[in-house]
Parts: sequence; C-alpha cells; structure tokens
Amino acid sequence: MRKVELNMKEKDKYEVIKQLIETNGNKKKAAIKLNCTVRTINRLIITYKTKGKEGFIHGNKNRQPSTTIPLDIKDKVISLYINEYQDTNLTHFCEILQEDSNIKISDTTLNNWLRKIYILSPKAHKSTKKKIRNELKKELQNTSSTKKANEIKEAIIFLDPESSHTRRPRCKYKGEMIQMDASSKEWIPNVVWHLHLSIDDASGQAVGAYFDVQETLNGYYNVLYQILTNHGIPAMIYTDRRTVFEYKRKNNPMDNDDTFTQFSYACHTLGIDIKTTSVAQAKGRIERLNQTFQSRLPVELRRAHITNIDEANEFLITYIEKFNKQFALQLNDTQSVYEKQPESDVINRTLAIISKRVVDNGNCIKYKHKYYIPVNEKGEKYLLKKGTNGFVIEAFDKTLYLNVQDHIMALLEVPTHERVSKEFDAPVEAPKKKKIHIPSADHPWRQYNIISYFSSQKHRQKASA
Repeated sequence: MRKVELNMKEKDKYEVIKQLIETNGNKKKAAIKLNCTVRTINRLIITYKTKGKEGFIHGNKNRQPSTTIPLDIKDKVISLYINEYQDTNLTHFCEILQEDSNIKISDTTLNNWLRKIYILSPKAHKSTKKKIRNELKKELQNTSSTKKANEIKEAIIFLDPESSHTRRPRCKYKGEMIQMDASSKEWIPNVVWHLHLSIDDASGQAVGAYFDVQETLNGYYNVLYQILTNHGIPAMIYTDRRTVFEYKRKNNPMDNDDTFTQFSYACHTLGIDIKTTSVAQAKGRIERLNQTFQSRLPVELRRAHITNIDEANEFLITYIEKFNKQFALQLNDTQSVYEKQPESDVINRTLAIISKRVVDNGNCIKYKHKYYIPVNEKGEKYLLKKGTNGFVIEAFDKTLYLNVQDHIMALLEVPTHERVSKEFDAPVEAPKKKKIHIPSADHPWRQYNIISYFSSQKHRQKASA
C-alpha cells in the first residue's frame, strides 16, 4: 500500500475528522477547531469515507501551474541570451523574444533564471552586483563541493568589473588556441547524440567534429585525431572543466573512471597546453559554434537521409569543409603555429586508453566484458601467474596490448564458443597465422612515464585538497 504523506495543515484536518467519525463527536466543535463551516465538515466526512487519508492531500500537489514555462523553452531562452544577446538589457531582450520567437516572458522571470546561473544584466547597478557578490561569498563558505566552489569563485571573478570577461580579440595565429566542447541534441528524430566540436580561435574554422552517444573520451580523441591529421599539433586547447580534461579523485578504479586523465596525458605527450574554465562566456567562440551547428546540422542530416551515428560521422567530414568555406575567416595560411603533423603510428599510440587489470586463474585479462589471452608476435600464448598486475593499452585503432613490468604483449580475444567442431564439422584448412606487431623496446608504452604521470596527478590533487 502506498504511503501517504500529509503536511501539517492537512494532517490536522485528517486527525480532527477521523476523531469526529470514530467518536461520533460534535460537528460544530470540529468546525471551530478547523475554522470552517459545518458544511465543509460534512464534505470532509464524505472525503474521509470515500478516499481515506489520501483524500486530504491538496489537489494541486506536485502539479505545475498552468502559467509555468516549459523547461525546453527556458533552456532555449537562456542559451540564446548567453550566446547571442548577453550585451542586451533584459527588457529589450524580452521584446526581441516576443518579436522573433513569439515567446512572451517578463524581464523579472528572465532575471530570476539568469541569477541562478550567476549572470546579471549588463545594465545592472553596482549595488546589485555587490549584493550578488556578497551572496555568492556566503554560499561559498557553506558549500562542501569542490566543483560548486569553483563555479562560485568563477562567478565572483566575473562579477568583478575589473576582472570580468570583457570582449577580447581573436588570437593572431592559427593553432594558437583551439576551443573544444560538446553539445547534446536530438540531431535526428527521437535520437539524442553528443556532438564533440573544436574551433580555431584565430580563423573561426571548425577543425574537428564527432558524434557519440555521450560526451566521452572517445569523442574528444576523435576530434583531436582530426586536428592532428588535418592541421598539426596546436599550441593550446581551451575547454570546460570535465573529468576528461582535469583530474578528480575517484574512489572506484573501474574502466571508465580510469580514463579521466588519458586526454591530458596525450596532450602532455604532444606538448599541448590545456586550459579549462567553467564560465561559458570565456570560450564564446565554441559556444557560438555549437549554436550554429544545432541550428543548421539537423536540417542537413535530414536532407542527406542520415539514420545512424556512423553515417552521421561520415557526413561530418564533408559538411565541415562546406561549413568552413562559408563561415571561416580567410586568413593567410602561412600565419600558423601548428607543429608538423605527427606520423600515424605516433598518433595511434598517443591517443590510447590505459587501464589497470589483473590476470585471472584462467591466464586471461577481462576488458570491456570480453576475455583476452596474452600472446607474442607469433601468436604463442604467454603464461602469467594468477594475480599479476598489468596495464591494458587500447590504441586509437582499437588494437589491444598488455604491459606487464615493461614487457609488451598482444591480446587475443577468447571466443565464447569454438568456431569449428573437430568431431562434427568437415576438416577446414587452418588459416595462416599473421605476424602480430609488438612495439619496439624504446616504445613509450614500455616506460613507466605514464604511470608516474598519473601518480603525480594524484599526489598534486591530494596536496591541494
């Protein structure tokens, strides 16, 4: 039976009516207790007998008022203001909304929405900014969340007129700064994907785009792969504060939790600086690019009859070229600080995911719900002691290796069933064994530099905690 919870006023009504019926009491006295009429008491008695305790719950409980603005409209309005109209006062913006989008809201409602994410009107008085800063400082003292504290600190700085994010010029050279972000949307009907995007700050050129079902390390790796192969190594990547880019302590060393420093290590290996921020206005070019793609790309995908994510990623390759021809600034190609494109082998081993694993009693490693057995170049099995610690290395081309004390082995998947029965199937000529490529002795995967790098990140986090 569902538990019925009443507030104090509803509970008083229920107790008085219950006692009245059980003791056959006086209705007038009950009406005095509840400050209502005898007619209301008669109505409450009928409610008690027909619906019981549940009948005393107010009919509007958990019901949205008819004037409530839908959440998707609210998100659209806030996003539009942040990305296109942040230099407009709130009253003027509400007028534009009604003229262009037929969305009617008051400036008070908009003000309440924006204040919750620490954004004020450009026409806000100094006294208002001071008041909000003081409120944020009090909230900062009371919060125990590091993520929330960082957001509040950024908001306090942004509200400081001497250190706020004023309009800044573009970088001088291509490759000097790459802004990177992901946005979720129903890109095709009834399907939500995350589009990972990157833009060159100097030229406004989209330099990488990739769809994934979530905002993932795989998505950002594919974007970085496009940058490295088509342009070269950039000087800096500017993005938001995600665990893909910044280290955060995790209590559970599972596979997905183990990869949050992989992107930063790949950039560290390539010599790319990473700068992060939780303020959307600080990386306005990628935020604006997200809006442009959200507006145009669903129409283009529909026109191209795209039905799945693989087709969509193939389509992005040609669409980016078309997009850049129309919207990117035509700068001198010699004005570039991209370093030379790395060789494919360097990219493949750099954009790798490394996860800690233990050998089981079947001489196997379990990775992504499948079992693998370590083999050498000739495909011969290695016998490892149960409980041996190692690192599974998933290269960018999805090839798997195992590092045990700087000894690199390939990993061969163990099938759940035999492919051929020796007893009941006709003899089949065994396929020739292909030679398995094992990285050379001086390969970075044979060195403990990645392990020491992760350890230094953890010690740095503990020291700052």
